[in-house]
Amino acid sequence: MDEVFKALAHASRRRLLDRLNERAGQSLLELCAGLGMTRQAVSKHLSVLEGAGLVTAVRRGRERLHYLNPVPIHDVADRWIGQYERGRMAALGNLKQALEATAMSKPEFVYTIYIRTTPEKLWEGLTSPEFLKQYHGGWAPVSDWQVGSKVLWPVEDGGDPQDLGQVVTEAEPGRRLAYTWHALQPMHQEMFGMSDAEFAEAAKERSKVSFDIEPAEEPELGMKLTITHDGFTSADSRMLEGVSGGWVMMLSQLKTILEKA
Repeated sequence: MDEVFKALAHASRRRLLDRLNERAGQSLLELCAGLGMTRQAVSKHLSVLEGAGLVTAVRRGRERLHYLNPVPIHDVADRWIGQYERGRMAALGNLKQALEATAMSKPEFVYTIYIRTTPEKLWEGLTSPEFLKQYHGGWAPVSDWQVGSKVLWPVEDGGDPQDLGQVVTEAEPGRRLAYTWHALQPMHQEMFGMSDAEFAEAAKERSKVSFDIEPAEEPELGMKLTITHDGFTSADSRMLEGVSGGWVMMLSQLKTILEKA
C-alpha cells in the first residue's frame, strides 16, 4: 500500500489514472496530449504507476497501450473505508458513476499479476489439468492447448466438459496462450436476472481471452502475467461483469499455488 499511496500523491499521476478510466488502452502519445508535460515526464509517471500496480501496459504491435488496474485502489478502499462506511460510500459511488458515466470505446478486461516462478511453470499452471483443477475447481477447462484445438468447459460444477465453441487461437509455450470464449449459457440467465429477450441478445456476444507471459521489470518479482479478455459488445456486458471478478480471484489463487510449489 505504501507504493500505491506514493503513486497517488502526485496530481499528474492522478490525472493519468483519470484519463485511463475514461478510455482504456491509450498509448504514451495519446496520454501526453493536452497534459502540458514532456513525453519523458509522462513516461516516468507511468513507470511509478506501473510499479504500484495501478497501470498495466500491453504491447500491441509497435504500440504500448496502457490500462487502469483498479484492484490496488479497491484494496485501499477495503482497508481504510470498507469496515466503516462501506454501504454509504458504495451508494454514493454508484450514483456518481451513473451520473458521470461515458461510453467505453472498447470495453475489455486487462489485469496484470506478478508471480515468482519460471515461464515454464507458469505455462504449466495455465494448461496442466493438475493445476487448472486447483484454482478452477469443478469448472476447469480441458484441452491439449494446440492451435485449432477445442477448449471444453463444464456447464455445471463438476460436470462433464462440453463443447461450447471455444478454440485455441494462439499457443506459444512460456510466452502466450489465447482462445475464444463461450457465449452466455442458460444458467447465466437466472444468475443475472435477465429476461428472455435480454438473454437472447446477450448470448450473441463472443469474446476472447489471452495470457501473456514475460519477465517482470524487477527481477525479484519473477514473471509478469497479463490477461486480456476483450471482444465484448458494450460496457454493460454481463459476461464482462462476470469474468472480471472471476479472473482476479483465480489468478490470485494460481499465484499462491505456484509460489508454494
